[in-house]
Amino acid sequence: MEASSSTFLSPFSQNSQFTTFIAPSSSSNVPLLRVYSVRIEDKPQTTTSTTRKSPSPPTPRPLKKKENRPSPSSSSPIRTQKTAGKAQSPVITRPSSSSRKPVEPTLPTIIFNALDDFINTFIDPPVRPSVDPKYVLSSNFAPVEELPPTECSVVEGTLPACLDGAYFRNGPNPQFLPRGPYHLFDGDGMLHAVRISKGKATLCSRYVKTYKYMTEKKTGSPVIPNVFSGFNGLTASAARGALAAARMVTGQFNVANGFGLANTSLALFAGKLYAMGESDLPYEVKLDPITGDIITVGRNDFDGKLTMSMTAHPKIDPDTKEAFGFRYGPIPPFVTFFRINPDGTKQPDVPILSARPSFLHDFAITKKYAIFPDIQIGMNPLEMMAGGSPVGADPGKVPRLGVIPRYATDERDMRWFEVPGLNFIHAINAWDEDDGETIVIVAPNILSVEHTLERMDLIHASVEKIKIDLKTGMVSRHPVSTRNLDFGVVNPAYVGKKNKYAYAAIGDPMPKICGIVKLDVSVSEGDRRDCIVASRLYGPGCYGGEPFFVAKDPENPNAEEDDGYVVSYVHDENKGESRFLVMDAKSPNLDIVAAVKLPQRVPYGFHGLFVSERDLNKL
Repeated sequence: MEASSSTFLSPFSQNSQFTTFIAPSSSSNVPLLRVYSVRIEDKPQTTTSTTRKSPSPPTPRPLKKKENRPSPSSSSPIRTQKTAGKAQSPVITRPSSSSRKPVEPTLPTIIFNALDDFINTFIDPPVRPSVDPKYVLSSNFAPVEELPPTECSVVEGTLPACLDGAYFRNGPNPQFLPRGPYHLFDGDGMLHAVRISKGKATLCSRYVKTYKYMTEKKTGSPVIPNVFSGFNGLTASAARGALAAARMVTGQFNVANGFGLANTSLALFAGKLYAMGESDLPYEVKLDPITGDIITVGRNDFDGKLTMSMTAHPKIDPDTKEAFGFRYGPIPPFVTFFRINPDGTKQPDVPILSARPSFLHDFAITKKYAIFPDIQIGMNPLEMMAGGSPVGADPGKVPRLGVIPRYATDERDMRWFEVPGLNFIHAINAWDEDDGETIVIVAPNILSVEHTLERMDLIHASVEKIKIDLKTGMVSRHPVSTRNLDFGVVNPAYVGKKNKYAYAAIGDPMPKICGIVKLDVSVSEGDRRDCIVASRLYGPGCYGGEPFFVAKDPENPNAEEDDGYVVSYVHDENKGESRFLVMDAKSPNLDIVAAVKLPQRVPYGFHGLFVSERDLNKL
C-alpha cells in the first residue's frame, strides 16, 4: 500500500469548492477512499455543549422527521453514489458555506500550520499504511457529520419494551482532515445514540466536546498532535514536539486541560455517564430529557483526586456499584489502581507496576481481586528512535498476570505470575473459585501481538480460559474457541462473578467485524470441543461492531443469564446503509428480533453501552 503526500491539500483554500479525489490503489485487497474531504480548515457546525460547573441544556426543539431531511443532492452532508445500479460507500461532502463559516486564522495559526505541513510533507509523511489516511479512513471508517435527534424507521420486527432507554456507541471521527500521519485511534470521539421509547427510535450523533475538540474548533484547524501517529522517529518527534511547545507558548492550547479524545468507550457509575479515553480524564455526558440530544457536561477530576488520565475500561461491580479503574503513563509508578465509591468519592491510588512502563488497556475484577495483564506491548523508545511508534511489541518480554486484592492499600499485596505467550488487551470476565484460592479469567489471547498497532488485519485472537492457583502459583490455560474473536462481553449483572455465556465479535479480519458468536465458557478443560453455541453472520459486505447484552428483566434475580437481547450497529457497504440490530440471545442463530434503519450511516467504532430509561432520567 502506497502512502500519499499530505500536499494534496495545498490546491485548496478555505473557500474552495468541494472536489472529489479518487485514490489509486496498489493492491486489490485495499478499499478505495472515495473522497478526502472531511473538514478543510473551516468552522464546524454549531453544537451544544455545557461546562461541568454550570450546565445549561439547549433550547428544546422538535425531532426532525426522516422524510423532511434534505435530499442527498442538496445540502445533506452524506450522499450515496450509484454505479451500475449498485450503491457505493457513502461519500462525505463539504457542507455548504451557509451552514458553516470559515474561521479566520490568526498569524500564529498560519505560521504553525505551514510548519505542520512542512513536517507532514518532508519530515514525516504517512508512508506506513497504518497511518496513511487514504487507507485508515476508507469505506465506513470515514467520518460523518453530527446529526441532531432524528427519527428512524423500524424496518423489521418490533423493539422490545426492555430496550426503552438508549444504546450509545463511541468511536473515532476526526473533526478535521488529517494533514499527515493518522492512526485509527487518533480520531475525535463521537457518540452515536439510538434512543428507544415505546417501540420508536431516534438517532443522534454528536462529538464529545473535549478540550481538544473545542480548542481546534475555535482555531479552525488541528492544534494538538496525534498521540499514536505523531511521534515516529527522533526527527519527527522533535519537530512536532517543538511545534506543540510553540503553540502552547503562544496560548493556542494548555496541556494541563487535557489532550484526550474520549473516543473509546462509555461507562455508567456514581450516577453519571462518561465518555472514556485512556489518555485523559473521563468526560461526563447525558441526553437532554426534552430533545434527546447528546450533551457534554464536562471533564471530571473527582474533586481533584483523579489526575492525568483513567482507563477506558473501568469495572463496575453490579452488587456494590463500586467502580474500579487504573491509569498508566511513561513515568513512575507507571500504573496506579484505584476505586470510586457509589457516591462518586475517589479512593487513594495504589501503585501496582513500579518497575517498568507498560501498555495496559484493560483489566478484570473478581469479588476479591483485580487482575492486570503485563503483556508484550509497552513504551518502546528504541523503536521510536528507529522511526517506529513509541508504543510497540517487545518479543523478548515474558508476559505476566498481576493479582492484587480489590481493597489493597499497598503494592506489597501484589503477586505476579509469568504466563509465556499470553497477551490479552481486552478481558471478557473473571471470577473466584475454591473459596478464593483460584482465579478464572476469560479473555481473547492475541497470537500475533507484534501486529497490534501496525497491521490489525494480521491479528488473530483466540479466546482462552486461564486459571491461577494462588496456593501453588501454577497457571493453566485452555482454548475456549479458536475462531478470531474480540470485543467480548457478558451480561453486566455477572461482571466479576462466575458466568456461563459470553458474546464476542468475529474479526474478518480486524478491525472489520462480520458477525457475532455466543460462547459457553463453562465447558471444562478436559472437553476440547469449540465452545461456540450460537452465531450470526451479517452477510456479504455487511460489518458490525462490539455486541452488547441487554437483559429482559435486569431486576429479576431469578432470570436466566442469557434471557435478553444482543444489540449492535451493522453497516451494509453495498447499500451504504446502517442499521441497529436487536438479536435474541437465547436463540441458536441469534435471530433478529428488530432492525432499525438509521437516517445516517454510523462509522465503525469501538465500545458501546446500553442505558435504561430509568438511569437516563437520573443523569
